[in-house]
Amino acid sequence: MAKSDSKNIWIIAGEDSGDHYGAQLAKKMHVLCPQMHIGGMGGTQMKAAGIDIYVDSTDLGIVGLVEVLKQIGTFIRLLRFLTAKAAKEKPDAVILIDYPGFNIRLAQRLHKLGIPVIYYISPQVWAWKKKRIRILAANVTRLLCIFPFEPKVYEGSGLDVRFVGHPLLQTLAPMRENPPKRDPKLILLLPGSRTSELQNLLPAILQAAKILHQRDPALHFEMPLSKKSTFELAENILQKEHFDLATFPLSLTIGNTRECMQRAIAGIAASGTVTVEACILGLPLCVTYKMHWLTWRILKMLVKLKWGSIANLVSNKCVYEEYMQKDCTPQNLAAGVQKILPGGERREGVLNDINNTIKLLGGATDVTAAATSNILEVLYDTPPKFPI
Repeated sequence: MAKSDSKNIWIIAGEDSGDHYGAQLAKKMHVLCPQMHIGGMGGTQMKAAGIDIYVDSTDLGIVGLVEVLKQIGTFIRLLRFLTAKAAKEKPDAVILIDYPGFNIRLAQRLHKLGIPVIYYISPQVWAWKKKRIRILAANVTRLLCIFPFEPKVYEGSGLDVRFVGHPLLQTLAPMRENPPKRDPKLILLLPGSRTSELQNLLPAILQAAKILHQRDPALHFEMPLSKKSTFELAENILQKEHFDLATFPLSLTIGNTRECMQRAIAGIAASGTVTVEACILGLPLCVTYKMHWLTWRILKMLVKLKWGSIANLVSNKCVYEEYMQKDCTPQNLAAGVQKILPGGERREGVLNDINNTIKLLGGATDVTAAATSNILEVLYDTPPKFPI
C-alpha cells in the first residue's frame, strides 16, 4: 500500500451535512489507505475523523442572498487562501462536497492549477442555473451524484458522472434496523427550520391539526424543532393561533426529529431534505410550502419541475401529495393526512411507493464506499478495493 499511502488529498465542505459526509469519506479512505494525508475545510466531524482542518467551516452554512452578500468578503478571502495553499501544496486531488456557490468557484481555480477535482453531491442544476453544467464539465474530473435522475441531466456535456446513492441511506441505516412500533394516533408536524417557513406554514399546519383532532379526538401531535430560537418562534405562533397546549394534544420538542419520524404514523412537512429523511425512515407525509407571492412567481419562471419533493422527483410520480402556495390550506392539509392514515385510501400506495423510492435512492448500497471507490479510481491506475 505504499503507493496508496503516499497520496495527499483535500476535502472541502461548507455546511453541517457536508462536514458529516466528509468525515464518512475520510474514515472509508483510511480503511484502504491508512497513511493517506487528508486536509481541507470542514467542521468538528471532519476534524474528529483525522482531517487536518485548514479552514473551519462551522459558521459558513449561510442561507439567503442578503446573508451571503454580507459575508462576501469572507468568502473571497477563503477562496484566495485555499487557492494559494493549493498552488504551493499541489494536493493529488480535491473533493468538493455540495456548497456550490463557493465550491464551483474553487473548482475553476483548482483546474487552472492542474489539480484533479472530484465533486460529491451535484449542484441542483436540474432545478435551476443550468449554465453550471458547462462550468462543471470544464473544471471537474468526476461528478458523484446522489439522485438517480441526475446523470441524464449531464448527458452530452462530456462530464464523467456517476450515481453513487444518497448518503442519508447510510446515515439512517442504524435507525432502520430495529425501528420502534409506530403510534397509530401520532401525527408529526414538520413546519421547517427557517423563520420564514414557520411564519408562512405553521398557521395552516396548526389549523389542519385542529380539523384532524375534531374528526378524531384520539389523535395527538408532535412538533420537533431544530433549535431553541425556532422553538420560541413556534410558541409565539401558537399563541397567535389561539392554541392552548394545556388543552390541545400537541407537544413541542427540540432536536429529536428522526426519532419522531419513526414513532409517528403520518405527518405534514415543509418541502426539503426532511422529506428525504422521512421517506428513508418510512413515514407517509403530505408536503407543503408557501412563500411571498412575488418570490413564488419568480421561482416558477426559473424552476421548471413537475414536483417539489425529492421522493416524487426520484420516483417521477406522486409519492407524497403536495400542497404548494395557494393550495397550502388547513382543509387541504387535513384531507391529505386523512388519506394516508391507517385505512386511508392512499395509505398502502404511499408505503409501497416509499419502499420503491428507497430502492431508487440506492437501497442497501454502501454509499460512502461507492463514493470512496470512485475517488480512488481518479487517484490511481490500479485503485485499492474494498473486500467484497
